[in-house]
Amino acid sequence: MSTKQTGKVILAGAGPGDPELLTIKVARYLQQADVVLTDRLVSEDILKAWVPADAELIYVGKQCRRGLSTPQETINELIVEYALAGKLVVRLKGGDVSIFSNVLDELQALAANQIPYEIIPGVTAALGAAAFAGIPLTARGYSTAVRFLTYYKSDVVSEAYWKELAATDDTLVFYMSSETLDGVVANLTKNNISADKLLAVVEQATTPLQNVHVSNIYAYNEQLKGIKFISPSLVIIGKVVGLHEQFNWLANSNSREEYFKPVAKLFTTITDHTEKVKDHVSRA
Repeated sequence: MSTKQTGKVILAGAGPGDPELLTIKVARYLQQADVVLTDRLVSEDILKAWVPADAELIYVGKQCRRGLSTPQETINELIVEYALAGKLVVRLKGGDVSIFSNVLDELQALAANQIPYEIIPGVTAALGAAAFAGIPLTARGYSTAVRFLTYYKSDVVSEAYWKELAATDDTLVFYMSSETLDGVVANLTKNNISADKLLAVVEQATTPLQNVHVSNIYAYNEQLKGIKFISPSLVIIGKVVGLHEQFNWLANSNSREEYFKPVAKLFTTITDHTEKVKDHVSRA
C-alpha cells in the first residue's frame, strides 16, 4: 500500500524584471523548492541567486504571437505530476501571478487533483514600469483611477468600450499590446480621446535595458509608429504620462539588447521532458 504524500505548489510572482523587486516570501520558497517551473519574463539573476543547485529548473516560457511557447496544458501536467510525486513546486511567473496570466487554468488543475497550494503576489509590470518611468498612475489632479487592459487581438475590446475608454480620465495601462498599438491609438483617436492625453511605451521596464518612448496620442503616427518595441513592453495612456519629463529618474539605456532571452534560446523539448517526469514519478 502506497504512503506517498502529495507535495505542494506555490504560484508566485517574480516581479517585472529587477531581481531586487522579488518578495522575501517568494525568495524563501525558491530556496526550499524541489522543482521550479519558470516563465520567460523572470530575471536569470533571480534563478541564479535563489534556486538551489539540486532543484530541477524547467523553462516553460510563452511568447505572445511569435516564437516557441509551452502549451498551457503541458504546464498544468508538469505541475500536477511533480506535486503528486511529493515535490515542493514553485510555479514562477513574471510580474504578478494573477494579472493577465493563466493562473486560473493552473488553479483548476490543482483543485481537480486536490493538491495544496499558495498564491503569492508579485510587483506587476504596470507598477514597476510606472515607478521606473516616474509616472504616478493616480497622481492627484491628473487621475483618480487606473485600468489594466490588454489588446492582443482585435476582438478583445468592444466598440462600446473603446468609446468609454476614450472618454475617461482614468489612466489606461495596456499589457501585451505593443504589437497592436496602432489599433489602440486608432480606436482611441477615432472616439475623440482628449488631445491632452499622452502615450508612453516602456520597454523592458525596471531592467538595466529600460527605454521609455513618449508622444502625444495624436502625434503617435509621426513619432512612434513603426518602431519595433522590445518585449516586454507596456503602454501607459493618460494625463499622468506628462509627469514623466519632470520626474523621470532613470535615463533610457538606448540599447536594443534583450534582457529576457527569447523562448527559442531556452526551450528544451518540453514534451520529452514531460514523458521523463511521468517515468520518474511512476518510479518514485
